Amino acid sequence: MKLIFPITFLLLITIQQAKAALDANYYDQTCPQAEKIVSETIRNASVYDPKVPARILRMFFHDCFIRGCDASVLLDSTPENQAEKDGPPNISLAAFYVIDDAKAKLEKACPHTVSCADIIAIAARDVVAMSGGPYWNALKGRKDGRVSKASETINLPAPTFNVTQLIQSFAKRGLSVKDMVALSGGHTLGFSHCSSFEARLRNFSTLHDIDPSMNIELAQDLRNKCPKPNRDRDAGQFLDPTSSTFDNNYYKQLVAGRGVFGSDQSLFGDYRTRWIVGAFANDERLFFREFASSMVKFGSVGVIENGEVRVKCRVVN
Repeated sequence: MKLIFPITFLLLITIQQAKAALDANYYDQTCPQAEKIVSETIRNASVYDPKVPARILRMFFHDCFIRGCDASVLLDSTPENQAEKDGPPNISLAAFYVIDDAKAKLEKACPHTVSCADIIAIAARDVVAMSGGPYWNALKGRKDGRVSKASETINLPAPTFNVTQLIQSFAKRGLSVKDMVALSGGHTLGFSHCSSFEARLRNFSTLHDIDPSMNIELAQDLRNKCPKPNRDRDAGQFLDPTSSTFDNNYYKQLVAGRGVFGSDQSLFGDYRTRWIVGAFANDERLFFREFASSMVKFGSVGVIENGEVRVKCRVVN
């Protein structure tokens, strides 16, 4: 424990410094219509494709977890470099075209002004609010990074993680246990392919064929959706039965043993997190407050001040 303290303390100092660079009113003078342009783009895209909100929220998480919120997840691979979006956990990321669309409109309205990193942060806030979740003042002023490596996506938390691994993964980014449980609630908007949870359904351990923490009805249902061999590449399961609505149903599912990911269900199985899951399951307003607060904190991780404002989000200037 003594070893962890100085590292955590340093991280907190770094994050405090990074936070100082961000401001809710950052574009008030230089591009006052920035948020309106992003919001309208997101709303229109979601009408055509109802999966957009979940995809944008996931994109924000996958961006901020690697190198902080610097839009490195948006960069395309080049012959010399395989970028984050082509790392194994990110192959299923989608809706990049929505960010491209918002960026093109912003370049017309206020050239070279709004960073791609800020577009993702505003868009993540908007998809949550649009889906019935909380609204918060998105802090802005991030710059775009110039480095994106597929190999670094190994640092994303895996759906097989236990609580200790999850706590460590979030702590490296200056986030507390409560932040981790609140941000996991983003899975209320979400879908998973079979590959992320099928290890829980068969030959789970020497003692159990099915993960004993999983509701047996859910396990049978998922076995039917994810047969062996599985020829349907799109087969999978929503992480929450009300998957197009941002609510606290995700936590209620965990209490009932109906978490789809092992990592999600482990939150209710561990004394360090079980009480937070219970509190969020019982009080949606509490969850909304904590989620909004943790999103602001997470959005301030690893902010770079000496990056650039990309003209196109897929390539460095």
